Amino acid sequence: MAKVFIKTFGCVQNEADSERIKAYYWERGDKLVDDWKEADTVVINSCVIRESAENRVYGLINKITNYKLRITNYKPKIILTGCLVPIVKKKIEGVDEMLPIKNISFDIEPLRNNKKAALIPISSGCDNYCSYCIVPYSRGRERSRPMAEILTEVDKTLEKGFKEVILIGQNVNSYQPSFPKLLEMVALKKLKKISFISSNPWDFSDELIDVISKYKNINRLIHLPFQSGDDEILKKMNRKYTQKDYLGLVKRIRSQISDVRFSTDIIVGFPGEGETAFQNTVSVCKKVIFDIAYINKYSPRQGTVSAKLYKDDVPMSEKKRRWRILDELVNQKQL
Repeated sequence: MAKVFIKTFGCVQNEADSERIKAYYWERGDKLVDDWKEADTVVINSCVIRESAENRVYGLINKITNYKLRITNYKPKIILTGCLVPIVKKKIEGVDEMLPIKNISFDIEPLRNNKKAALIPISSGCDNYCSYCIVPYSRGRERSRPMAEILTEVDKTLEKGFKEVILIGQNVNSYQPSFPKLLEMVALKKLKKISFISSNPWDFSDELIDVISKYKNINRLIHLPFQSGDDEILKKMNRKYTQKDYLGLVKRIRSQISDVRFSTDIIVGFPGEGETAFQNTVSVCKKVIFDIAYINKYSPRQGTVSAKLYKDDVPMSEKKRRWRILDELVNQKQL
């Protein structure tokens, strides 16, 4: 019986993948441990959405490798999976095996970390190619799971006593054949709460709004990233809407769902973002009044369009200032 340590970096999709990785080793009869120093096998599920996330992966690999050099009887196998594998395309020093995340099978029933809400992937990959985003290159083109397969997984979570599920994908709205139809079928189950993440404004349809308004067990906190409130910056980001479009969508949602609330993602310091452009983002925050904003300071990711075309011309000090302004406006005010 081997001892296995699994470390997950990054988003909720990675967390869901790691739940299936855990189940794979559990079904083999291996023991899952909480300390990598006790492990025979270390599995690192990596993230590359930002440079800091990638650096944390390398940091852990180096820490384990250096420890192996000092401790003669400690020689764990290091397996790297996740979003970093397709990006680097070469063997990383210290890593014994590199496995693409696509190798993880949905036939494996996950060992769920969250005992309250079950994470259920409905798709993987992305076809949107926002200019700053590495995900389409790391996870590939969007692939939707069969609806029947998803509904079966929902039923299994109910049998295990779960009352909440979170439907996840890089862009759930573009789930094929129909996200509103899938959401409605899940809402008809005896679940206390259904959430979904993440969704893009440009394909948040009226049909989807109708379904959310119809079923009270669908979470009224909707995550709706807008990234920037400036039309020129949005165009450079390859986001397919304007500030007016976004605010119009928020208005339509609120007109049908009176108790709706919003969370969002924002990038500050995108190339070319001057003070006027930043104030347009501030304006959106003031008009929408988000419950929470996940604010990120722009950093170029090698291989993305923005890194190739645009100079990272906003100083870090200015990015930090803008981050503080938005954090104070949205997150600290809510606290």
